Amino acid sequence: MKISTDRKMLALTGIVTGVVAFILVMLGNPGNMGFCIACFLRDAAGSLGLHSASNVQYLRPEILGLGLGAFIISLIRGEFRPRSGSSPLLRFLIGVCVTIGALVFLGCPLRMVLRLAAGDFNALFGLVGFVIGIGLGCIALNMGFSLGRAKESSRLEGSGISILYVVLFIILVAAPGLLRFSTEGPGSMRAPIVASLLAGLAVGALAQRSRLCFAGGMRDIFLMRDTTLVTGFLAVFLSALVVNIVGGKFSPGFEGQPVAHTAQLWNVLGMVVVGFGSVLLGGCPLRQIIMAGEGNSDSAVTVLGLMVGGAMAHNFGLASSTSGPTAGGKVATILILVFLALVSMTVIYANRRKEADA
Repeated sequence: MKISTDRKMLALTGIVTGVVAFILVMLGNPGNMGFCIACFLRDAAGSLGLHSASNVQYLRPEILGLGLGAFIISLIRGEFRPRSGSSPLLRFLIGVCVTIGALVFLGCPLRMVLRLAAGDFNALFGLVGFVIGIGLGCIALNMGFSLGRAKESSRLEGSGISILYVVLFIILVAAPGLLRFSTEGPGSMRAPIVASLLAGLAVGALAQRSRLCFAGGMRDIFLMRDTTLVTGFLAVFLSALVVNIVGGKFSPGFEGQPVAHTAQLWNVLGMVVVGFGSVLLGGCPLRQIIMAGEGNSDSAVTVLGLMVGGAMAHNFGLASSTSGPTAGGKVATILILVFLALVSMTVIYANRRKEADA
């Protein structure tokens, strides 16, 4: 059977991502957290003073590298296309919701896969929720949900978030006293700056080339019976599984997993939020960072929403801990699911009215 170029690129991206994530953990990142978009944006928010949870504060170079890697490769390949104007406020709010859901589960879709590959069976419940959420999002898409089409914008606007990444990296290296750094907890566990940046650059560049998206892979299966994008999902899992087994880091079970909890209902519901919101946004948190690097200012606004969501999760006691979800986190999860359903129905109704009036 001939394997398409797209599948080969996705497989390569997934393999590199899984291996690099393992290396980052060996170099100092928290267990099963070589990459976690939600957690790392939350840490960055804390480092910038947006929340005061002292154990999760660090400006993660991996995030800066992911965005800059996508930015650089899109410029080189002529795929940098500045655009904006597709319901930015709704995207921001949904981004806030996605991170809160992820922090109830304790991980984004990428970390969910890495947790599974390291033997954390709690992530199986997250996977179930993620699939359910994607299914809900696909129902909304089939009913006519769309946040509209973005319009061409200036190159300066499209480059804005990448310029911000450069500024933040300079501050991290040259003026770290302006930032907050955890001295204990997950935020204090970090790979060296250069290794983290290079890892982000490599994965960001490959993800831009391959269009890797964890939500998109399953969405395409539901809507088009197309399994191309899910190749990347599987490649991350298999490569991370192999290196964890070979490296002696595969520890199957539910109890005692790093930065995880066993409240399975909330593992499911937290990831329902992430899957549902990701489909409405048109991509998972990783994909939003990559699209922002390509010049999509709507995705840049979404990334800012994801970061603010991380800050809110800790400022208002919504984020889970290894002991499980908080009461506030449980209430927030239910309210967010209601909010996403209402947004979906409202947008669908508005789009149908526009079509009827056209």
